Amino acid sequence: MTMHPTLSNASNSTFNIQNSTFPSPLLRLLSLAAPFWRWMLLSTLLGFLTVGASVGLMATSAWIIATAALQPSIAAIQVAVVGVRFFGIARGVFRYLERLVSHNTTFKLLTRLRVWFYTALEPLAPARLMQYRSGDLLSRIGADVDSLEDFYVRVLAPPLVAVAVAGLAAVFLGSFAPLLAGIALAGMIALGMGVPLLTRALGRTPGRALIAERAALNAALVDGLQGMADTVAYGAQAARLDEVRAASARLIRRQQQMAVLDGLQAGLGVLIVSLTMLAVLAAAIPRVEGVNLAALALATVAAFEAVIPLPQTFQFLESNLEAARRLMEVVDVPPPPHPRLAALDSPSPHVERGPGGEVIIEGLTFQYPSPRGEAPELPALADVTFAVPAGARVAVVGPSGAGKSTLVNLLLRFWEFDTGRIALDGQDIRALPPDEVRARLGVVAQHTHLFSTTIRENLRIARPEASEAELVAAARQAQIHDFIMGLPEGYGTYVGEQGLALSGGERQRIAIARALLKDAPLLILDEATANLDAVTEQAVLGAIRALMQGRTTLIITHRLIGLEDADTILVLDAGRIVERGTHAELLAQGGLYARLWALQGGLLGVE
Repeated sequence: MTMHPTLSNASNSTFNIQNSTFPSPLLRLLSLAAPFWRWMLLSTLLGFLTVGASVGLMATSAWIIATAALQPSIAAIQVAVVGVRFFGIARGVFRYLERLVSHNTTFKLLTRLRVWFYTALEPLAPARLMQYRSGDLLSRIGADVDSLEDFYVRVLAPPLVAVAVAGLAAVFLGSFAPLLAGIALAGMIALGMGVPLLTRALGRTPGRALIAERAALNAALVDGLQGMADTVAYGAQAARLDEVRAASARLIRRQQQMAVLDGLQAGLGVLIVSLTMLAVLAAAIPRVEGVNLAALALATVAAFEAVIPLPQTFQFLESNLEAARRLMEVVDVPPPPHPRLAALDSPSPHVERGPGGEVIIEGLTFQYPSPRGEAPELPALADVTFAVPAGARVAVVGPSGAGKSTLVNLLLRFWEFDTGRIALDGQDIRALPPDEVRARLGVVAQHTHLFSTTIRENLRIARPEASEAELVAAARQAQIHDFIMGLPEGYGTYVGEQGLALSGGERQRIAIARALLKDAPLLILDEATANLDAVTEQAVLGAIRALMQGRTTLIITHRLIGLEDADTILVLDAGRIVERGTHAELLAQGGLYARLWALQGGLLGVE
């Protein structure tokens, strides 16, 4: 997968692993964790030392108590007493260090996962993400990634520690009698492999379903929050609440199933540990000196500390693999193709080269992909050809569904066209990285998204390094500075979620200030005043006129008011240019433009 230029240098060598080189989610998760193998090795060693100290503590303590019952000289148990102190202190120190290292490794891995996922996600927007609900995407980048925090602590590390501790227990018990080592290993295998295989078989379906149900609940909650105003307006609160309750009930049922499995594996664990200890004790009685029996029994129990987490490991493995599969389902979506063509050195023959902002579109044809293999629909654009000389103002009009927004998406390289050519200042846009193409365009869209932060930070999205003076200058040109200064915190005022603390006109003027701050040679106005009332529209149009000065402007609109000053008007219908000319010429032709003008003029009272 081609990495997005905005994250290229820092991430290409590190995160370029999301294609079919790794055939399974488990192997790909391991590949993501591979850079931290030294930390993982250290954590495993500390985990082994922790359990080893616990085994030493239990065995030594039991031996001291059993030996003390025989009333030996204090010198006979003095070394063992020191050993108890050492193992007791060492266990606490090693456990603390193990937790510190393992959780540090986990946080590093989560950071890598989030950056890896976002790096792959960003180039897909918006074309390849339309099939996903926003709540589902939020669940993937949030809850699914967070659920992988258990991958190292509870999936990778425990088996490694268990193998090392099993070897230690086998050596210790085998030094007394080989049969004891065999019994202990058999019990550890039963608990470490038999119970996990059982719980994995039982937990595979609920583990995967748990991830899916959690995503469904998140999607329902996000949809409900985003559409809360309409839900209340239409009195649909009960239906929406029932949907959320149903999703929550399904999630709770899955959680209950997992809780039952937790109880089952905990009970089996206690049973196997107890039976193994009794078997070791029974086998040791005729073979081992009596003073060592308690030490062998308690050492066996202590060694199981490393094996007890293994059943849970398989349970977490299922949910981790399902979370990874959901992430990789998005990551593996092929990005929009961005073919790199040779740059065009010669200008288009249709118009003379201008100082900057010239657009040439020739034979442009585009068809949206059909969902689920359905029969192809008619192309959204078909053989569209026109030129916008540098500094010119060209309007593209037409009824809804004519292909106007598709044209903007192709200019921004959100989608790639099938045939034809789009050239900016003589260069085919496919010869340029997508970010470089977008750097030459300033867009004021119908729906301006403002982030839930300050006005200052929302403006700086256009140019992060802009100074305060440049922000103020852009706001003055957009006729929004006085309003901003009247707010309690001025440019530091928070605009709220999606900028809902501001009116539609204020949001549009902030969008215009952004475009002024960006100072791109080509300006695209995509239905910039479509949702505004007449008074607000006139105020915004005044700011737009200042924005258009000295720039090539492409006006995308279905409203025909105010197009008298356009150098050329293109009329789109069903993806084709059916008329072109000035406002007066198109009215004189009496075609589609004239009919739209008459209809809108009648509705608006315009003669």
